[in-house]
Amino acid sequence: MSARAAAGSKERVIAGFWTVARTGACLRRCALTRKPLPHLLYFTDPVRTPDPEAVAGRLPRGSAIVYRTFGAADAEAVALRLKAIARRRGLKLLIGADEALAARVGADGVHLPERSAAQAARIGARRPNWLITAAAHSPRAARAPVDAVVVSAIFPSNSPSAGRPLGAMRLAQIVRLGGPPVYALGGVNQATAARLLATGVVGIAGVEVFLSSPLAKRRGER
Repeated sequence: MSARAAAGSKERVIAGFWTVARTGACLRRCALTRKPLPHLLYFTDPVRTPDPEAVAGRLPRGSAIVYRTFGAADAEAVALRLKAIARRRGLKLLIGADEALAARVGADGVHLPERSAAQAARIGARRPNWLITAAAHSPRAARAPVDAVVVSAIFPSNSPSAGRPLGAMRLAQIVRLGGPPVYALGGVNQATAARLLATGVVGIAGVEVFLSSPLAKRRGER
């Protein structure tokens, strides 16, 4: 790839990041929720975003990190570093599917897989100040007793686990069912973000869309 082509590719990635960030902020302003909710959720992935601390250091204030450990031996150390970044940058930290780890590192809550969403009520009773979210891949799952659900996949996605895309129209129907606030996950980028504005979702979730942003370089922060 030529230097000119590489520069153009980087500019497109950065433009995509800010399109998603602005859309997420707009969605959050338009939503009425029981608890203050982040407008963006960054889901860590050891393959697709192998340096979660670098990505976390680029997130806009008011976003959240969802740290998924996938059994990593150094999960607690990574979580503590992410918590420090979150505190410094005005972010929230959720731990994926591990209440004990979330408590040890002083996280702001947990994100549960769809199969574990029934645990939310018990966790919430023990930790009423936590933010509890859960994955949802169907209208029924989107009514889980949590603070917010993350519905996927909305658009075609690079995730190996992504199913058939629901599309913006189906997403809007799920939102109208009246369950907890909904985040859109899967294939959200510069080209698709604007299609979420009329769906009623509270914000945007993603993985690779947060890989590049000029924010950290401009502020000199990690």
